[in-house]
Amino acid sequence: MATAIAAATMKAAQIAKGGAGFEIVEREIPTPGAGHVRIKVQACGVCHSDALTVDGSWPGIQYPRVPGHEVAGVIDALGAGVSTWKKGQRVGVGWHGGQDNTCRECRRGDFRNCRNVKIPGISYDGGYQQYMVAPVEALAAIPDSLSDVDAAPLLCAGITTYNALRHSGALPGDLVAIQGIGGLGHLGVQFANKFGYKVAAIGRGSENAVLAKKLGAHVYIDSKATNAAEELQKLGGAKVILATAPNAKAMSELIDGLGPNGKLMVIGAAFDPIEVTPVQLIMGSKTIQGWAAGTPADSEDTLQFAELSGVRPMIETYPLERAAEAYARMLSGKAEFRVVLTM
Repeated sequence: MATAIAAATMKAAQIAKGGAGFEIVEREIPTPGAGHVRIKVQACGVCHSDALTVDGSWPGIQYPRVPGHEVAGVIDALGAGVSTWKKGQRVGVGWHGGQDNTCRECRRGDFRNCRNVKIPGISYDGGYQQYMVAPVEALAAIPDSLSDVDAAPLLCAGITTYNALRHSGALPGDLVAIQGIGGLGHLGVQFANKFGYKVAAIGRGSENAVLAKKLGAHVYIDSKATNAAEELQKLGGAKVILATAPNAKAMSELIDGLGPNGKLMVIGAAFDPIEVTPVQLIMGSKTIQGWAAGTPADSEDTLQFAELSGVRPMIETYPLERAAEAYARMLSGKAEFRVVLTM
């Protein structure tokens, strides 16, 4: 008599529907389809953008859904037609989880702005689970000397700050201000220092001063005690202000701190408006630009630069079973500074 072989299972932290909260479930280990790989997840960062899945605020998410787009792991199985990646290879998956390759932006090579970009944890199940499946165009190779828990936050917070700064137009020696010393900002200060900028870190309260200097800031500006824009002007005006804290009012207040041809680079996602007068932009030819993360090739650049320069995220780790607690810790704003789930 034939006996049925039980399918292998794994643990996953899923959201049954938007707003329902986390549940730890047993799921069948997935099989990768053509052009996909299965990743044995070692670590997954907990990002503020995971709220889009947890709260159900991103339109069209199909539930149940496993969040997570800061994934570090090892390729465990290859789907049909996968030849450039190998079993056992260390890989990461960030915010950019694939593209359609057919829209106008993709045809121009601008995959970051694909009209139908796929996002892990939104378009398909992400890294809050022991195994996940991802398309090959989402994969980034992880350098040998970077640990999984260090690599994970670099695949979203890291690439966002690194990529925005390297495309900002600032040159070594220029004054670059980093607004916010949090999950993004603490990496932004480190990258800005390693890029050779004169780094001004802007935080709320004097308690961040010692850490900001330790991370590589040359100047610390307490926006609670002083007018940060005026302080930047005393230093000659910023070539770039990297706005990492999701506070549109704080961003608005910094525009007058830009020097001639200065640029406010916005990476902190907030929904309220930045307020600026046309005159503020016209006088001194100033600009405001938004920046989203980047492609897997950009992720690899970020990881390799971090390996080379010693830039590392400050992290708190939680086991997968405590995903709800880890998520709450991230939302509290009290984590120092990135929360990472380990498997």
